Amino acid sequence: MKNLFLIISLLFCSSIVFGQDIFSAARSNDTTFVKQYIQNRGVIDTANVRGFTPLILGIYNDNFDVADLLLKNGANVNAQDKSGNTALMGAVFKGNPRLVKLLVANKVDVNQQNFNGATALVFAATFGQNEIAKNLLESGADKSIKDFTGKTALDHAIFQENSAMVEILK
Repeated sequence: MKNLFLIISLLFCSSIVFGQDIFSAARSNDTTFVKQYIQNRGVIDTANVRGFTPLILGIYNDNFDVADLLLKNGANVNAQDKSGNTALMGAVFKGNPRLVKLLVANKVDVNQQNFNGATALVFAATFGQNEIAKNLLESGADKSIKDFTGKTALDHAIFQENSAMVEILK
């Protein structure tokens, strides 16, 4: 009975350590740890208190290698944080076209909305990511989707006075 309790305790403690460390590994592009975590059957779509998954954190920190590794091992490309934001929205916000292409290649939902109704295309329009907006449109982004304020990506581009983006979205 004592041994069983010890084994259960060790398993519990190791899962807590892995649960915390996978987030640090994703932030720091530590593919060695992520590979070990996956081999030990760690839950790659686990989320921290803010709802960030390792994929979302890897993308947000511009860590292509970790993101690619997580995606190749079945990470949910459309996972949302507690605000409904996705890895794609993070890549657009950060202005990283390489990560956007990685997510698109892994069949991300380019029209997924966050809890304010914004899509990745709205993010591109709001943050002036013109080339990424073109890529999203080529990948099937729907420019007619409205956020919860009733604005489309074009409306956001007009508000930002981004004439190049306005032309892209017309």
